[in-house]
Amino acid sequence: MSAAQDAPPDPYGTPLQGTPLVIMTAAIAFATFMEVLDLTIVNVSVPTIAGALGVSPEEGTWAISSYALASAIMQPLTGWIARRFGEVRTFTTSVLLFVVFSALCGLSTSMPMLVFFRLMQGMVSGPMVPLSLTLLFSIYPREKQGLALGLWAMTVVIAPIFGPVLGGYITDNLHWSWIFLINIPVGLAAGLLTLTLMRGRESKTFKVPIDIVGLVLLAAGVGSLQFMLDNGNNMDWFASPLILTLGLTALVCLSFLIVWELTDRHPVVDLRLFKYRNFTIGVLALTVGMFCFFGINVVYPLWLQTTLGYTAEWAGLATAPVGLLAVVLSPLVGKNLHRMDLRMAVSFAFIVFAWTSFWFAGFSTGSTFWQLVEPRLVQGIAIAFFFIPLNQIIIAGLRPDQIASASGLANFFRTLASSVSTAVTVTLWQHRAEYHHAVLAEHVSLGNPGAVDYIDKVHALGLHGSPGFGLIDTIVNKDAYTLAVNDVFWLFGWLFIVIIPLIWLSRPPFNTAAGTGMQV
Repeated sequence: MSAAQDAPPDPYGTPLQGTPLVIMTAAIAFATFMEVLDLTIVNVSVPTIAGALGVSPEEGTWAISSYALASAIMQPLTGWIARRFGEVRTFTTSVLLFVVFSALCGLSTSMPMLVFFRLMQGMVSGPMVPLSLTLLFSIYPREKQGLALGLWAMTVVIAPIFGPVLGGYITDNLHWSWIFLINIPVGLAAGLLTLTLMRGRESKTFKVPIDIVGLVLLAAGVGSLQFMLDNGNNMDWFASPLILTLGLTALVCLSFLIVWELTDRHPVVDLRLFKYRNFTIGVLALTVGMFCFFGINVVYPLWLQTTLGYTAEWAGLATAPVGLLAVVLSPLVGKNLHRMDLRMAVSFAFIVFAWTSFWFAGFSTGSTFWQLVEPRLVQGIAIAFFFIPLNQIIIAGLRPDQIASASGLANFFRTLASSVSTAVTVTLWQHRAEYHHAVLAEHVSLGNPGAVDYIDKVHALGLHGSPGFGLIDTIVNKDAYTLAVNDVFWLFGWLFIVIIPLIWLSRPPFNTAAGTGMQV
């Protein structure tokens, strides 16, 4: 007998129906989309923001780091906060405070002011994504919870992809402050609708003691780790005393956190969830999958802009097609989740991810826009079959009161995987580019007939001496960075294949009408 089958049928009361269900779904979806969008919408606007506020682009990246740091710390706390104050109250408070700090970000007149308000914006946003899933489950009948999961996954995965596109358009055509100010009407509508439609549907609350030691260890450990990952590449990693100190602090604090939380009676982070096999396997597969998927999303537009000369807007347009099929397929996958072997669905997703990664690895400096777009479009198929079944594996078999904690922990590892992926991918790409540049440069010599012929053609254009060799070096650089990005894509392709056997260690689902029961 599974734990899900022992749970009360409707712990939150009667599910919503008709128009209230549609409106509440839209409110939760827009709130979730808004929060996840803010993780990436600032990325392409950093140079503009930095210039407007009179700081360097490197200092401008603090607008990204501060948000990610605070959000990463708060996500594992979601379960504790929801148990203490109630899931509906916590979600609506997060949404409305997010609106307040979004407005203050848009009104900032200095970089310290913007960084502080971004930090606060990330702090209040932490519980929003995990609780959005919990609230969706509470308003949908059991037989339609797969559809709810599909809608939720669609917003969580697609939002960061469209962030750079929307951010680039707003920055180029309006003013950078509007990347924050657009949150105001969306957040107000979502918050007020949730307060109205979820009145009287609050979850049970418990006055549990505050785990001060766990809270301090979490903040210090995750904060140090996030800062190290965000700034390590610019500071030459462990050659920097600051990065080395942050790495040691993170290691010590997180090690003590694990021991403390597993032995404390009222842990601020419920690590005991890892005793469930499916939760552990699901989170591990999600972490590795997001590491690869996010790495592709980081290095692909970066390569387009720095090597092929794409603008931020056109790089966004080349990246965005991955969301088209994901938007179409996510609700369909969610609706038919109970008919699938979840392990088979996730394996199919990893195969498609691997195939498209190897497809990416065949790009050259001469690839056309449409050649670049094709694999991104196909990759959207994998998103729907990856994120939705995998999240179902993670939460299936858990009690309703455990879902908020489970979703918070899973989202924390998803966020952490994204941060680690960004740091590792960019560093690996640069190191491989240096290697390929050295190898290619060895062939640019008077002893190579092909190189001599090319040099003669450059001379024929009137480019002699430094200008001519400058042009050749530029071409070598472009090829080196393209070969390097191909190496990165190959690595991710093989990682997607290697992770497939792991998912088959999870226990198979029962073929229930609701599709949510699973052995643990």
